[in-house]
Formats: sequence, C-alpha cells, structure tokens
Amino acid sequence: MNDKKIELLTTYLSLYIDHHTVLADMQNATGKYVVLDVRNAPAQVKKDQIKGAIAMPAKDLATRIGELDPAKTYVVYDWTGGTTLGKTALLVLLSAGFEAYELAGALEGWKGMQLPVETLAD
Repeated sequence: MNDKKIELLTTYLSLYIDHHTVLADMQNATGKYVVLDVRNAPAQVKKDQIKGAIAMPAKDLATRIGELDPAKTYVVYDWTGGTTLGKTALLVLLSAGFEAYELAGALEGWKGMQLPVETLAD
C-alpha cells in the first residue's frame, strides 16, 4: 500500500515547481521558463501579477495555445494553490505536448515570500 502512496505523491509533486527555481530563472537572461498568469479576471480585479508574467486566462488557453513557443517551459499560476484554474491550465498545456508546471503556492505564496510583482494598469 505504501508503494502506491509513494507513487501517487511522486507524480503529484512532479506537477509543481518551486518559487526559488522560477525566480532564479527569471534573473537569467536566457531563462527557460515563461510564467503565465491564468487567472480568469480583468486587470482591475487582479490588481497585480508576478513580475514579467504573461496574462493568459485559463478559459482562453486552449484557443491561444498557438501563441506559445513549444521550446519553452511554462509555469502557470492562479490565485491560491487550492483553486483549480492552475491545474486546468496545466492539463491543457501538458495535453498539447508542452513542458509545464504549476507554481507551488500560486500567487498567494509568491506574494507571501515578498517576491517581485508588478501592478497592473486598469
């Protein structure tokens, strides 16, 4: 029974990437990660986002998939780790053959660690 639990947890954890890995990559001019803000809300509701993130709502991702570079690795995030938009976006990307991860802790965790964010214009 423990083997199945370990296998499940290993698979589950492989879907996520930590903040420090993403931040270190952002500071590299030839970074391999592209951060996607997949929250389904207008800028005035979002108010801010991870610095340098591209807004691509989860509801639009499947129809905008052609805008993405298959050579890049995508990191998606939602409001909090407990919501499903990040997981939905991750499923779309992985199903389309992209290398992708969900940001562990989502935006809430990123901001909680006081990592770089930018204010969005209304």
